[in-house]
Formats: sequence, structure tokens, C-alpha cells
Amino acid sequence: MARKLRVEYPGAIYHLLNRGDRRERIFEDDADRHLFLKTLGQTCAKTDWQVHAYCLMNNHFHLVVETPKANLVAGMKWFLGTYTSRFNRRHRVIGHLFSGRYKSLIVDGSGNGYLKTVCDYVHLNPVRAKLLASEQKLSAYGWTSYLEFLKKPSLRERWLRVDRLLGEMGIPKDSVAGRKEFQRQMEERRSQAEDKQWRTVRRGWYLGDKEFRKELLAQMAERVGESHYGEEVRESAEEKANRMIAVELKKLKWKEEDLADHRKGDQKKVRIARRLRAETTMSLKWIAERLAMGTWTHLANRLYHTKATTRGIV
Repeated sequence: MARKLRVEYPGAIYHLLNRGDRRERIFEDDADRHLFLKTLGQTCAKTDWQVHAYCLMNNHFHLVVETPKANLVAGMKWFLGTYTSRFNRRHRVIGHLFSGRYKSLIVDGSGNGYLKTVCDYVHLNPVRAKLLASEQKLSAYGWTSYLEFLKKPSLRERWLRVDRLLGEMGIPKDSVAGRKEFQRQMEERRSQAEDKQWRTVRRGWYLGDKEFRKELLAQMAERVGESHYGEEVRESAEEKANRMIAVELKKLKWKEEDLADHRKGDQKKVRIARRLRAETTMSLKWIAERLAMGTWTHLANRLYHTKATTRGIV
């Protein structure tokens, strides 16, 4: 089975999510939740991970993790495997606890608000799940890092990092006043409309600006193989194809708009199309639209005719 590409680099930030096998519970009681957090702390000690936010639900968890040493895969393997073994031993069961591979969304940590967006998403998960009545404060749900943010630093887990999120919220200091402001902003945030970026958190593969996306795609283009799939790979292939087109246009001294000005079957455009077919995975439909060459069937005929002519068939 094809496996989804994991992008790792020093300082990467991820929103991580995994559900129980068949959506069954991964926490039977609070002792399991304490065990999960203890195992997470041990993972951080082994890997130097920094946790920015977490939320534990009955059948899934959310984590926002920073990896200074580019070791997400190794860390998650130990973390999930160790917690599963401990859970099974405690409850005297065997078999898988988690469903398939965990989801990892790469987050732009440049300080432009993307970390805040994903941490808000995690901290407000109990609200979206309707586990809190409107009159209840966020602190009434006891299994998110939101409660940890309200504590003095000496009472927090050492692996929880709060300064970056507070900074993106405009809170300059982790003080009594700063923690009160954090609480005020979060209570205000829960009553606001859902952030439009939350759809990306749920379904996307990255959260950041265009430059961040381009950097990720360039890195992935060097690593993509037959065993990878998904939106990341499709976008990476498209990025490669667009770079190739830019090089060819520069050679021809054409601008982008010149593609539409030249006829559909222009031999120069056919040559670019042939290179794209040979060196990328982009479809005929994509190439025909991108080079303004009409329908994909027209392009297919032109490529076949050119190939046949080259071989002396016609």
C-alpha cells in the first residue's frame, strides 16, 4: 500500500492527530490519560520535542509539536508504540490501539499567526465537540494544555512550551497578567465564528503562506518516490512542471501571456509539452490547459504525430 510522505526538517512544527482503531476509545479512564501524558513527556525527553498544545478526547488526540532535531517519524514510532503496549498491558488486551497512520499537518512557525490558529483549533476542540455548556469556562474540560497555560511555570510540565503561542497572541510575558490575558482572549475566541483556516487544519497537509508552501514542495520534489501519494505529491509535481515551463519560456524569450497568443499546435509548445510528459507526472489535460493547447485529445494527437514523424512513420 502507498504511504503518505512525511516531511522532516529541524524546527518543523506539526499538528498531529490519531484516532482509535475503528474509532474505539484510546482512553478508558483518567489513569490512561495520565499514562499518555507521561509517555509523551518521556518521548520529549528522548527526542527534544517541544509541545505547544494538546487535547485528549475519548477516541483521539491532538498534538502541536515542534521537532528541533527533525525526528518526527522516529519519535512517533516510539511514542505510539510505547503507549499502545502500556495501554494493552494495563487493560490485559492485545492488538492495535490506533487506526492506521497518524495525520501530520506542517505548520508555518514564522510568527505570522499560523501557530496560533492551530493551537486555537486544538484548545477549542471540546467546544466544537459540545462537551462544554455555554456557561462553562474552557477550564472545565480538564484534558487540554489550556489548563497548563493558566499555571505558573514551576507547576507546568517541562516539555510544554508557551512562549511562542503567547507571542503570537500579543502577550509579552508569561506572568499573572499575561495568563489572565490569555484566558480572556481564549474565552472571547470561543464565541467567534470558526476560523476559515480551520478547514485547512482538518483536511490540508500544510498551514502557512505561499512562500512556506513553495519551500515545502521544493524539499518534497527531491524525495518523492513511487511509494508516496496524496495532495503533497500532486502539488510537488505541479511545482516542478511550472519551474520547467518557466525555464523553457525564458529560452524562447516568451512571457506567460505569449502562450495564449501562439496557435495551439505551435511546435515550440509541442516541444515543451513533450518534455513535460517525459519528465513529470502531469496529465495531458493539465499540460493542454497550462500551455493553451486546446483539449487534451488535441494535444495527444499532436504528440503522437510528432513522435511518429520523428520515427519516420509518416
